[in-house]
Amino acid sequence: MGILVGFAPWIVYWVLVGNVPFKTAVLVALGIAVIGLVMSRTRKAASLTFEIGAVAIFFVLTVLTFVASESFMERWMQPLSNAGILLIALVGALMGKPFVREFAAAGRSDEIINSELFIRITSLLTWIWIAAFAGMTVSSAIPPIVQGDATILDTATPLSFLCYWVIPFALLGLAALASRILPDKMVLSDDVVRETSFVAYSEAAIDELYYLAQEHANREVGAGKEAYDVKVGGMGMTLTGDDSRKSWPSTYRVRDRRR
Repeated sequence: MGILVGFAPWIVYWVLVGNVPFKTAVLVALGIAVIGLVMSRTRKAASLTFEIGAVAIFFVLTVLTFVASESFMERWMQPLSNAGILLIALVGALMGKPFVREFAAAGRSDEIINSELFIRITSLLTWIWIAAFAGMTVSSAIPPIVQGDATILDTATPLSFLCYWVIPFALLGLAALASRILPDKMVLSDDVVRETSFVAYSEAAIDELYYLAQEHANREVGAGKEAYDVKVGGMGMTLTGDDSRKSWPSTYRVRDRRR
């Protein structure tokens, strides 16, 4: 649901642009972007890179609609909007804040967010979206470069409607499908050794450590599964600011819960 809210201003803009005056399209999108940012701040979301970027891009596009000519907007507003979302996603990824991870992390525990699998999936999906946005930007920039009089309103010239609309939104749809399919494909099988860590007091005996490791692993695997072959690493790391507790590495496998 979080990613849908994040995409809301872009979806509204892409639906409206070409069907209503440009000023109306960008103002409505800007308003929704601002509302989305306020909602995220109210929920105290950990990172707001995508929402802040959307507000900034639609503010720039709004200014352009008041200073640029109608012919310029018909040629370049679509490529510029695509370049805008590409810029937001790319900057976030390079800053170590992939936008897919920001949205996927909402409401999840720190254990899941910090897991290697979660980080790998969200990083891959972010770069898939970035590739889609890059393709959208390049495609929509072809008509105004190749044909000086190209316009997003042209439904008769194949180059215009294919590059402005068909190819970009086909890429968008493929990225959405990948976001639905890939996480299921990348889920670890039960036979794979999984790595995690848990917190215990420094003076905990070995049997206490194994008990805590087992309980922690069972919480991670979810309903209908149980952890087995649990092993605790040889050395725990003292928590910063708390010498009484350590973070202990552990590994485990997963199987169906025995009745």
